[in-house]
Amino acid sequence: MKEVEVLAHTDVEKGFQILLESISILQEALDTSFFDAYIETMENLIDSQTVRVIDGVPIQEVVDKVTKMYQQLEGLELTQEDKRKLTQLVLLKGSMNDGIQANHQLTPDGIGFLFVYLLEQLANKKEAISVLDLSVGTGNLLYTVMTNLGLAKMNATGFGVDVDDTLLNVAAVNEAWIGLEAQLFHQDSMDSLLIDPVDFALSDLPIGYYPLDDKVKEFKVASSKEHSFAHHLLMEKAMKHVKSDGFGLFLVPSNLFETEQAPCLTAWLKEEVYLQAVLQLPSSLFSQKGLSKSILILQNKGDHAQQAKEVLLAELPSLKDDQSLIKFINEFRTWRKSNIN
Repeated sequence: MKEVEVLAHTDVEKGFQILLESISILQEALDTSFFDAYIETMENLIDSQTVRVIDGVPIQEVVDKVTKMYQQLEGLELTQEDKRKLTQLVLLKGSMNDGIQANHQLTPDGIGFLFVYLLEQLANKKEAISVLDLSVGTGNLLYTVMTNLGLAKMNATGFGVDVDDTLLNVAAVNEAWIGLEAQLFHQDSMDSLLIDPVDFALSDLPIGYYPLDDKVKEFKVASSKEHSFAHHLLMEKAMKHVKSDGFGLFLVPSNLFETEQAPCLTAWLKEEVYLQAVLQLPSSLFSQKGLSKSILILQNKGDHAQQAKEVLLAELPSLKDDQSLIKFINEFRTWRKSNIN
């Protein structure tokens, strides 16, 4: 078993170097941004490792060099989760070089794996679930959940929405290369969504104000005094697309209930859904105390749902402290059995 793990780790490392170098070569040859070169590279890989040439660009020497690298990459033994990790590492590296705004940064794997565990527990041994992310970005959180639920023998169908076409293009090529079953929609999440109700909504919510007041004036969380918080609106919209008794798991600022718009949010929570848990993430994950975040677990009302007798308020240990994490996992399992039908 250890030999297999070492081999897989080695192949991911090899894949990272090959993919990063091939993107760098194309970026220079096409005189384009990292993200555009990334998308071009992944499209080439999906298209049977064929380098797209337009008006003689890139030149044959580059085509031959990159094609050989693609073939090396395809020759590696990579699982879906290996491919997902590989794309995340490459995107992280590219983001560091190009610079990227905070709301576009990838959700760290430690948090993604925590989402996986929570969904696995709340799904309560379902064999197939549907998952929606209304701020899907490059898809890393959604795909972390999908690939790892797959490892737990659960089939997850994903739906993702984002208004940023570059990020969504990255999500699309990653979905195709990893080999996942996800439908992606390029649109404002506040517009009508052609998506059937899902079992779970999840999201690493972008923080800030939503500028189009008229479009959201009917929302319960909308502010009458200023632009409404986008992260409030996305939670309300997401839960409208979750089945009765279904759950929403949202990464939110830890000061969520301390802002001037908190009363609008708490009124909606009391009226429309059940607030079942607030999990404070370790402060060590965030560069500044004011940037700390929590995971909110909401549940839609329904025939089998009820407000938890005890709302779970927990401060999570370091995600690198295995013993403390196992203790939390056991506590969460016990709490779920006592409070969630």
